[in-house]
Amino acid sequence: MIRSLLKWLVIASLVLLGVSLWRMHDLPPATELSSSLLEEPIQTPLKQAVFSVESHGITYQVQPLYQYDLTGLVVSKHDANTWWDYLHREWNDSLNIVDVCVVWGNNVRSGSYADINFSSGQFTCNFSTNSNEAFAAFDQTAISNNHLLTDNPQLAKLIRSVQVGDQIHFRGQLAEYSHHHGFAFKRGTSITRTDTGNGACETVFIENFDILRTGGKPWRGLCWIAGLMLLLSLIAWFMQPVRFND
Repeated sequence: MIRSLLKWLVIASLVLLGVSLWRMHDLPPATELSSSLLEEPIQTPLKQAVFSVESHGITYQVQPLYQYDLTGLVVSKHDANTWWDYLHREWNDSLNIVDVCVVWGNNVRSGSYADINFSSGQFTCNFSTNSNEAFAAFDQTAISNNHLLTDNPQLAKLIRSVQVGDQIHFRGQLAEYSHHHGFAFKRGTSITRTDTGNGACETVFIENFDILRTGGKPWRGLCWIAGLMLLLSLIAWFMQPVRFND
């Protein structure tokens, strides 16, 4: 009787875990978004000298161009530490820790992002939809892929904790950066929201980063509960005495 109950608990836990993993990155509806996401990014010219930072034994030269302030909804994310990312390793680029693709402004106001599919590559944010209405309503100047730079381990940990569906605010500098670790490497930044294609991403050396509201509710919590249930039920299953039939 107990083994039968544990079997069904294992099955239920697996189902709940699978559904939670599938749904935990659902984007929140526009009614759940902060009004601050309606604001446009703030960009101010800078006159600041090049400065040096070190990350993982590599010294980078960073040239700030503009002060930059953005509040938005994370619709896609790429962590440079993911196993299939080979370009950051080949380029010795450990300063760019995470890319976040965010929407704001008209896309929040219209809610058109809800019918768009978003995905991230190693340096890109892609979006598509089967809805002509959603595509027509989607403002392509109110989305950006942001290459986030930091040499601060605590800040890097916070940024890496961000998930799709979170509402975030960050401040930093739109910047170019380079190194000469084995070869000459340099990456630039977009300085306008109207460009597209190669070079259209914003490269931001982060000063402050905040998660205003977490997304994925209630699925993120249920994912942890399902995982714990699965672990405990499996332990209980294997602790049950084995009965042999004569």
